[in-house]
Order: sequence, then C-alpha cells, then structure tokens
Amino acid sequence: MIRAIFFDIDGTLVSFNTHTIPQSTIEAISILKEKGIKVFIATGRPFITIDNLGGIEFDAFITLNGGYCLTGKKEIIYKSRIPVSNIQSLIKQNIESERFPCMAATKDRVYINYIDDKVKQIVKLLNFPLPAIKSFEEIIEDEIFQLMAFVDEEKEKFVMKDILPDCEAARWNPLFTDIIAKGNSKQTGMDKLLDYYGIPLSDTMAFGDGGNDIPMLKHAATSVAMGNAKDEVKQYASYITNSVDDNGIWNALKHFSII
Repeated sequence: MIRAIFFDIDGTLVSFNTHTIPQSTIEAISILKEKGIKVFIATGRPFITIDNLGGIEFDAFITLNGGYCLTGKKEIIYKSRIPVSNIQSLIKQNIESERFPCMAATKDRVYINYIDDKVKQIVKLLNFPLPAIKSFEEIIEDEIFQLMAFVDEEKEKFVMKDILPDCEAARWNPLFTDIIAKGNSKQTGMDKLLDYYGIPLSDTMAFGDGGNDIPMLKHAATSVAMGNAKDEVKQYASYITNSVDDNGIWNALKHFSII
C-alpha cells in the first residue's frame, strides 16, 4: 500500500516548457490527498525559490537535495551544512586560480559570486530571478547548504577532489552540478521524512527525471522515471511513464491503480 509519494519539481511536476504543473497532475495530487496519501516534494531547489507549485499544499519538503528538510508548516526536520573549511578552500580557489560561477544557498537566500551566460541560461530554464551577487567571503558565516558550480564534468572532478573534499556532487544539467555535504541526498531526505511521519519505506513511491533523483529512485519501493528523463535515470526506475507534458504523473498513478 502506498502511503507516501515523493515528487521532484523541475521536469517532473513542473514542465520546462510551460513552467507550470499540468492540470492532470494537479487533479491527481488532489485525489492522493483525499485518499490520505502523504505528498512530499524532493527538489534540489532552495525552499525560497519554490514558487511554481500553483498553490498546492504539500505535507513536507526535501530541499537542497536532502540538505534541508522541513514540514509544510516550515518546521525543520533535518539540516546539514557544507563544512566551513570547504568554503574556505573555495574562496582560496577564486582568489588564486581561475574562478567559476558558483551559487551558494542558505536556508532563505541564494547568492552567486558572478554571473555569466551559462548562469543566465539556467536561471531562464528554471524560471527564477538572478541571485544577488556576493563574494564567498561575505557569506562564509552563514550556513551554506548547497552550491551550484558552473563547471563541466572534467572540472567537477578537480573541484570535488581538491577544493570540496567533504562534499559530493549530483548533476542533472551539463552546465552545472549541485554540491552538498557528504552523506546527503534525496535518499537521506526520504529517510528523515519517513522517520518523522512513521511511514515504512515499503509504502513509498517516487517520481523523478534528473541525475540528482537517482538516489531517491533507487531507494523508493516503487519508482517512476518521467518520459523526458535521460536513459541513465530511467535504468533505476521501476516504471517509465510519459513526459511531464504528456500527463506522465497521472498516467503512472493510473497504471499502478493508485488513482
């Protein structure tokens, strides 16, 4: 019996084309809530940037790829910051060597060291405002829960090994990678929420489309990859549905006779 369903946002709940949730998905979530099934968000976004859910109320939120989890009433369930020593290494890299654009997310703010065309492209894709420009020296006293480093896969290897050794990366776009403290992922967030609500893992389902969804898809009892997901994501899913724009969530929930 499914008692909890975890939904990624971008490319899963929300279309990259319309920046909205399809009507069929809105109706499906309403049915789930009427049946008493918990509906959870699991996203790489900071909570402050979640502005595209159309007023739907969710029971809890895994944000920043598991680094910051809270209830729908904003009660903190779990948080895990990036070590200050790693941020100090990042500051040194930006001063002494070739710097790269990097967003930093605290619990209620998003900053970036500088903006280039790649940053503008991603901000447009996700449909949220350009973050404020601040140096890492200015925000090092804040709790930083996630970085978004605009580097290619080759540069990512160097960054993770030599600059951010206490962190791990999850990439869902070729232009950047999400970086969080080691030991965190959407799987971590799942476990924290399930423990809080007293729901066994065997009663879970998860929907995703990106590389950062893989830990969640591997962990859930039943996992669904969107039709618009890449093949490397689909291989970890129990079921592959249609794309977000083709009623993928509704169709999968019907397939499993949940609605």
